[in-house]
Amino acid sequence: MKKILVANRGEIALRIMQTIRRMGIKSVAVFSEADRNSPHVLFADEAVCLGAAPSSQSYLNGDKIIAFCKQLNVDGIHPGYGFLSENAIFCQKVQDAGIIFIGPDPAAMRIMGSKLAAKECVKQYNIPMVPGIDKAIEDIPFSKKTAAAIGYPILIKASAGGGGRGMRIVEREADFEEQMQRAVSEANASFGDGAVFIEKYVASPRHIEIQILADKYGNVVHLFERECSIQRRHQKVVEESPSAILTPALRTKMGDAAVMVAKACNYISTGTVEFLMDENLNFYFLEMNTRLQVEHPVTEMITGLDLVEEQIKIARGEPLGFTQDDISINGHAFELRVYAEDPLNDFLPSIGTLVKYVKPTGDGIRVDDGYEEGMTIPIYYDPMIAKLITHGKDRTEALQKMKQAIKEYIIEGVCTTLPFGSFVFEQEGFLAGKFDTHFVKDFYTPEKIKTTQQSNAAIAAMVAVKYWMEQQTITQPVENKFTSWKKRLV
Repeated sequence: MKKILVANRGEIALRIMQTIRRMGIKSVAVFSEADRNSPHVLFADEAVCLGAAPSSQSYLNGDKIIAFCKQLNVDGIHPGYGFLSENAIFCQKVQDAGIIFIGPDPAAMRIMGSKLAAKECVKQYNIPMVPGIDKAIEDIPFSKKTAAAIGYPILIKASAGGGGRGMRIVEREADFEEQMQRAVSEANASFGDGAVFIEKYVASPRHIEIQILADKYGNVVHLFERECSIQRRHQKVVEESPSAILTPALRTKMGDAAVMVAKACNYISTGTVEFLMDENLNFYFLEMNTRLQVEHPVTEMITGLDLVEEQIKIARGEPLGFTQDDISINGHAFELRVYAEDPLNDFLPSIGTLVKYVKPTGDGIRVDDGYEEGMTIPIYYDPMIAKLITHGKDRTEALQKMKQAIKEYIIEGVCTTLPFGSFVFEQEGFLAGKFDTHFVKDFYTPEKIKTTQQSNAAIAAMVAVKYWMEQQTITQPVENKFTSWKKRLV
């Protein structure tokens, strides 16, 4: 490949282009009117405007993206994540146009894009799955009986769902039909697919995912796990690798299961197999994400691999250059997603201009971002500003680097999740590795951040006063009997 178009925006577009350039390949950026002066546009070798700011008129316009590829003699398309990255129809159109899609093929994408189809696909490999009904609910009385047999609480989930949409926890049978109707309605509105199914609700789950790489010759490896249990509204905010609770034996078992999932659908490229883990360390297949993950940097930090580079190599037909035995864990890494959100107001988006923007630097500190000082956070897209990643020789060192990096990361003009990150990395349960997906609900309140901020402000004020008093002593004029410089010459 000599030229790759990145069908995305912001930090992930810029991050992908950096690898593309390092590989000696030309890059093409696409942008909406709202992103005309974004760093990813200025970094690319070529750039084309897709249209107005709304994603439906720009980043989701697959036909226009393909047309530009033909016009500019583009060899491959990298979709990043979000937008068209898991759209099997777009993937098929790209391939039909004679362009390489840097990702899995449409068949695997279709299977894993449906939770029900994915469960059916991997069932033959005896991979543990949460007890439930592995087909869309059609017979309500039968579903109620099954729910009773499983035992409440149960979870009603959208087959095509994601991000917590189309998901309802049902505590008792009397609420079953109402919650099912709500789940179906939300699934239809969000995904155009009202199919829902039920499964046992795991009361204290941890969200553990396994990164895999698969080439076109049947070689599949896993790159260990990522712990993604710190979430708000079912969306991840903090990730780390490796997990603080996995033993080497359990890590191998989960890695082998993830490899089998990939082989079940003849998967090619990077992908992530997600599992739920209960309080007894039993794990259950959840779903597979057929794209590069937001949290992929923590895996890169502990393995030394560039996942985007591996994707491109696989797409152009190269076999994996290593085996499972060649890969090992080096140290520990954390990632904090820095969103333009107000953690003091239910994490609502905080749209505005980055009046001041100073990134932390140093050994083991990485910032993947797509903004610069003076830019405005658009209302049209996900409000993530950056991903802050730290790496250390062990969990303690990586954590200390993260806490320091948060202090040094200066963002003014919008509210961000940096204070929430400070809260997480100071919590005793998190430090001990004892947490689950209910961490925010169980431990976090806006008042705790306010108390911390007030305490820090008081300390800062005292330090300032002490410094002022010391300076007054240092600069106190020395008593001198001469009141005129002329007298000194006498």
